[in-house]
Amino acid sequence: METLKVFTLQAGNVEVEITNLGARIMRLLVDGTDVVQGFDTPEDYLPENHLSDFGAVVGRYANRLANGRIALDWDIIQLPRNNGPNTLHGGPCGWQYKVYDVVAASGNRLELAMVSPDGDQGFPGTVQVKVVYTLSDDGALRIDYHAETDKLTVINMTNHSYFNLNGDLSSNIHNHLLCIDADQYTPVNKVLIPLGKHRAVDGTPFDFRTAKAVGRDIEAEDEQLLIGHGYDHNFVLNRPCLDNPSASLSSPATGISMQLFTTAPGMQVYTGNFLDGVAGKGGVCYPVRSAICLETQQYPDSPNHRWPESTGYLYPDKPFDSITIFKFCRK
Repeated sequence: METLKVFTLQAGNVEVEITNLGARIMRLLVDGTDVVQGFDTPEDYLPENHLSDFGAVVGRYANRLANGRIALDWDIIQLPRNNGPNTLHGGPCGWQYKVYDVVAASGNRLELAMVSPDGDQGFPGTVQVKVVYTLSDDGALRIDYHAETDKLTVINMTNHSYFNLNGDLSSNIHNHLLCIDADQYTPVNKVLIPLGKHRAVDGTPFDFRTAKAVGRDIEAEDEQLLIGHGYDHNFVLNRPCLDNPSASLSSPATGISMQLFTTAPGMQVYTGNFLDGVAGKGGVCYPVRSAICLETQQYPDSPNHRWPESTGYLYPDKPFDSITIFKFCRK
C-alpha cells in the first residue's frame, strides 16, 4: 500500500491538516478550535476501518446518480449501486479512498494529483485529477479542483467536510446560523433523486436568504424534510463566483463564522441526519445532526437531467475546473 501522509497548512489564525488519502481535511483549527469532524489518523479513514466521507474530496461523481445509470453517446452505463437503487459519491470505492500523489507542499499550499483509470467504479475514461489547497493570511482556505479525461465521462467534485463551529464536535448544530444566496432548491423523490424541476424557497423551510438557525424549521411538517430526515438538498446558487459569498455559517457559542465562495452552480446542504454516533477524534461521539456539510457541486443526477448550467459531463477537449473558498473569522 502507498504511504499515507499528513500535511499541515498554517496562515494567520487558521491551521489545516490534510491527508493524501482521499485528499481529506482531517483538522481545521480556527484560533485553536477544531471545526471539522473526522478521525485521529489517516489509517482511521481506510475503508476497512471506517466507511466515511469525513473531509474527503468526493468523485468521480459526488452526490447521487439515479439507479446507478448514466447515458453517454446513447449508451447506458450501469454503475455499482451503493445507496439503495442509486450510486452515491462515486460508488462503493470512490475517490475518498484513493491515495493521491503529492505534487508540491509548502507552508500554506498543498497540491495533490491522482489518476482514475478507465472503468474505475464503472465510469468510462481515464481521468487526471488535481486538487490544490491554499491557505491565506486572512483565514481563507481555497480549494481548486481540476480534471481532464481522454473519453467522454461525467464529473462532480466536492469537499465533504462535516462542520461544527460550536467548539464541541459532538454538539447539535441546530444553533448554527445559516444564510444561503439561493432563490430555489431542488426537491427530491423518496430515494433523494431530483424530481426534475427546481422549486422556489419563498414561504418554505428552505428559505435561508436571511440568516436563520439551522434548527428553526428542520422539524417542520414538510414532505421534503421528512424525506431527507432534515436538510439533504441541493440549493441553486444565485450568483456563484469568488466575489460574492454564496453562503455563510456561524456559531453563537464560539463567535466563529465561515463564508463560502464558489464557482459551482449548486450547493448540497446536509445536516448530518444519518450520523450514527461513531467515535471520532479523541473518542468523541458524533451523533445525529452534530455537523453540517456545505458541498459545492454540479446538481445531483445532472447527467440524467441535463440542466443547461449543470450537465455533469466531462469532455476530452474541455477540462473541469471549479473553485471553492471557505473563509473563517472569530468575533
